[in-house]
Amino acid sequence: SENLLLNILPGRIVDRLKTNPGFLAERFDEATIMFADIVDFTVLSEKMSPPDLVQMLDRVFREFDLLADKLQLEKIKTIGDAYMIAGGVPIARADHTAAVARMALEMQNIMGTELGDLGLRLRVGIHCGPIVAGVIGHRKFIYDLWGDTVNTASRMESHGVVGEIQVTEAVYTRLKDEFDFEARGPIAVKGKGTLPVYVLRGEQKNDSAGFNAARRV
Repeated sequence: SENLLLNILPGRIVDRLKTNPGFLAERFDEATIMFADIVDFTVLSEKMSPPDLVQMLDRVFREFDLLADKLQLEKIKTIGDAYMIAGGVPIARADHTAAVARMALEMQNIMGTELGDLGLRLRVGIHCGPIVAGVIGHRKFIYDLWGDTVNTASRMESHGVVGEIQVTEAVYTRLKDEFDFEARGPIAVKGKGTLPVYVLRGEQKNDSAGFNAARRV
């Protein structure tokens, strides 16, 4: 039914499938991808009962889902303890990178406030660039994303720092006038060689633009 599809696929994609059943994929020249991972989840999973483990994950991901809805971002999927978000798909928007950055900052904040009693920490990675998006599957539909941008975002997370939000130079260049960053320096990234990376520290405030400009990388 349509209601079931809406729980699985973005609303715009459901509408397109109704009018064009042959629709499979489309390219977006600009999108922002974020991966977030719960640190040491495997160790935690070995110490918790299955019901407690699933309840904990559900609590964390429910909070993230609320943030995604608030910021009008698209939750792509969860893979175990990893959470994937996209900005600028399936509906293009000019501020997709800033919106994803705001969500990442709010996620880190929530881990220390609403979810602080869980004692969990996140490692987050963000990259922006072109992607391919589409629906695959016959009985079980999945809306997914592919491309080097997705792979690089995943590498930013896996090569990141616990408790931090690591971004590529592309993200830094887009947001350096709106957000504060700290240069982490070039790092070796699997499959990518050596890349300059930055740590996202926070969003600049209008009433302290001069101070933030002095701090900015």
